[in-house]
Amino acid sequence: MFRVETLYEVFGDLIYACQALVALWGIYCVIMVWRRIAEKRFRTEESQAEFLDEIELHLARREFDEAGQTCGDDARALPQLVHLAMANRQAGFEPVRRLVTIRFQRDVLGDLYRRLNWVSHCIKVAPMLGLFGTVIGMMGAFGKLASLEQVSPDRLAADISLALVTTAIGLATAMPLMVALTSVNLRLGDFQELGELGLARFLQALKVALPQRETGGNQPVQSRKAPAADSGAPYGAAR
Repeated sequence: MFRVETLYEVFGDLIYACQALVALWGIYCVIMVWRRIAEKRFRTEESQAEFLDEIELHLARREFDEAGQTCGDDARALPQLVHLAMANRQAGFEPVRRLVTIRFQRDVLGDLYRRLNWVSHCIKVAPMLGLFGTVIGMMGAFGKLASLEQVSPDRLAADISLALVTTAIGLATAMPLMVALTSVNLRLGDFQELGELGLARFLQALKVALPQRETGGNQPVQSRKAPAADSGAPYGAAR
């Protein structure tokens, strides 16, 4: 015969499983964002400046194809955006500027911020699951007290354990994820700032280098869907 105690036990197992999934998903998202930033950024401002010096040299000589080839196999964000701009330069400066700016915000930063939003949700959900476990455990304990005249402590121990352990797991999940989220946000802020500075410098050099007929061109920009942010391929650039 089905008992209410069995229902509480099932709820307890589900809560433990959900807490494990939330913790694993939050850790996975943190690791993925950290790795993605490492893959897409220049390690130092000096290394980015050296890359831009080389690109500016090609642009000053009107060596657009050579500039694109320099970036073609580089998986970092700025080289891929430069490669995309070189592939679409015939469209004119303004369309290219809008294209690379949108791709930087959507394909690079957007993917990172979406994963960080998942981390924020995990931080919020973990304590709520712990609180839910506390309520379920206390309901089970009080249910036994109400239904029996004498209840041995060992029969209450499982329900009290559920109430305390789920709360502890929820807090133990949320607190490290909060620290990790802060650390990743700081790293992402540095990456975004450095990337925006590098992109602005490149666009200024491109504006000067493009011939007048290309600056005002009306040819369409390549609109192929950009690959996933973790593919390492150029953002819509033609090979």
